[in-house]
Amino acid sequence: MAAISFAPILVRYSDAPVSVQGQYRMLLTFLLLLPFAWKQLPAIRRLTLRDWALLAGAGFFLALHFLLWMASLSYTSIASSTIMLTLEPAFVAALAFFFLRDRLGKLAIVGMAISIGGAVLVSSGDFGLSRTAFFGDALSLLSTVAIAFNMILAKRLLERMPAFVYSLVVFGVTTVLFAGYNGALGYSMTDYPPREWMIFLLLAVIPTVFGHLLFNWLLQHLRATTVSMTVLAEPIGASLLALMLFGETFGALQLIGGAVMMGGFAVYLRGERSAEPPAAVAAQAAGDMEPAPPGGACASSASASTAP
Repeated sequence: MAAISFAPILVRYSDAPVSVQGQYRMLLTFLLLLPFAWKQLPAIRRLTLRDWALLAGAGFFLALHFLLWMASLSYTSIASSTIMLTLEPAFVAALAFFFLRDRLGKLAIVGMAISIGGAVLVSSGDFGLSRTAFFGDALSLLSTVAIAFNMILAKRLLERMPAFVYSLVVFGVTTVLFAGYNGALGYSMTDYPPREWMIFLLLAVIPTVFGHLLFNWLLQHLRATTVSMTVLAEPIGASLLALMLFGETFGALQLIGGAVMMGGFAVYLRGERSAEPPAAVAAQAAGDMEPAPPGGACASSASASTAP
């Protein structure tokens, strides 16, 4: 989450269209992973047609998330845009219940509800600013729904393939989707100064390799909802960086809402620790099923520590 906190700062520094930023963020990450892909060729060959279809869906939702969220930074503050992402665990928990049959304990649900209340307080501070700020918050909220669908698909796919294979294919799909979008709108793909290319590279290395790539690896070992709850740390880091670099200050409701959200996060973690482990984890512990292939964890760790 420390790495993810740099994403809104880098997006704000860039003058390129957000979809172009997203395209090169994904493309450069894909190229950083590619030298390690040959070790995963057997796993790639085992992918079924259904796997490829689900991977394409995961790539679509990831591209939609990046497009909407990065666009939101042009309309609202970094603090408000990132704080809306804290609603992600609620969407993930609901989808996990319906699609993965993953239930949360009562204390964890209470903690999540408290965090959502804090997010509402933060967003309500923008009602009095302008319709533009509220529109930015709405874009960020829609991007949160998109990443929730992405995480549920990722959790299901990572039960039968290494995290490295999942990340490589999904990042590749996302790159192609962005390229098609940019081509349809007639955006330039190459006419950017060296400063922009450096920002594209930093977006790939910092928040993607050290952020999303590690999230994908963690999804093989933790609940999807637990991984998504870590997003609550992003507004703190991003808002502090925005204060130092752009002079963005906090309103009273944002400060109160942020404190409420972090309190809810603490309650959620307490409830999560006291809850029963997910069925898949319990089954693995009992030896009833094979764990996820270890190649993804090793490959992901190697790429995260070597590529940068």
